[in-house]
Amino acid sequence: MIRIIGSLILLWSMVIAAVAHEVRPAFLQLSQTAEQSFEVTWKQPVLSGKRLKLVPTFPVDCTQTSGDTQFQTSSIIETSTLSCDLSAGEISIDGLSRTLTDVFVEISYLNGDISRSLLKPSSPTLNLSNQTEHGVSEYLFLGVEHILMGWDHILFVIGLALLVRTRQIWMVATSFTLAHSLTLALAAFGLINIPSRPVEILIAMSIVFLGVEIVRKLRGENTLAARRPYLISFAIGLIHGCGFAGAVADIGLPKGAELMALLLFNFGIEIGQFAVIAGFVALLALFAKINVDFERRVKWVTTYAIAATAMYWVIDRTKDYWV
Repeated sequence: MIRIIGSLILLWSMVIAAVAHEVRPAFLQLSQTAEQSFEVTWKQPVLSGKRLKLVPTFPVDCTQTSGDTQFQTSSIIETSTLSCDLSAGEISIDGLSRTLTDVFVEISYLNGDISRSLLKPSSPTLNLSNQTEHGVSEYLFLGVEHILMGWDHILFVIGLALLVRTRQIWMVATSFTLAHSLTLALAAFGLINIPSRPVEILIAMSIVFLGVEIVRKLRGENTLAARRPYLISFAIGLIHGCGFAGAVADIGLPKGAELMALLLFNFGIEIGQFAVIAGFVALLALFAKINVDFERRVKWVTTYAIAATAMYWVIDRTKDYWV
């Protein structure tokens, strides 16, 4: 049985290593400049150096004029001009149904009205004559989705559950929460600006470090992380917060509701994070009821799978510096 569990976990780690990166949203902004004219800003993520094949399409009566294209480390920003009134028809994102990415659509009108919508792979089209306003509340769901789709963050919180005793895990997770909330807020409001690639490398290295500490603990050693789990989780949380800020930076915060959007996004992260921890702790408890030795073996296999996956990410994210 343990061999089957181990094989499944190792297979799972290889699949995670292949997809390798958290899902980042795209952002389509349309700002009305005249009665029949809009400035278009299209920002889509670059994942592991690859551009997603996403293309916005507009109502048939619209004429689009190309503008500039800016290539950044983690995104591509394209600007253009659109000639039409956007009162009817559809805006669609071609290729979205083949991804795990969401697209925020924000339309600003001359009269001051702002329409915000969220397009998903299951619903990649916005009907302009019957828009459903999502607004700031969507940042809550984006936060939940970000943690549940962000495998590096998921592996870290699972590692925390393996490192400390069950009665400690919630306080350790809270320490992690406080730290990443701090750097998330500072980065989201532009008070600190750390390039995404070093942050991604540090996040992967933090998971490798955690894996090593778990192995040492399982061997009965008195490790730094076991003695000071709150300090370690806080320090690493500062790094992960910069990673969370990348998602917010990709779509920006809605004007006039920046603080509420940030709080909702962060709260969504916490919902997802504690859901992962609760599920994993419950699974370990189930294994312990089956057999204590069985539970211990599962911990060993899971730890090695986490560390191996994170080491793959370290190599993959640093290869551009040494290849």
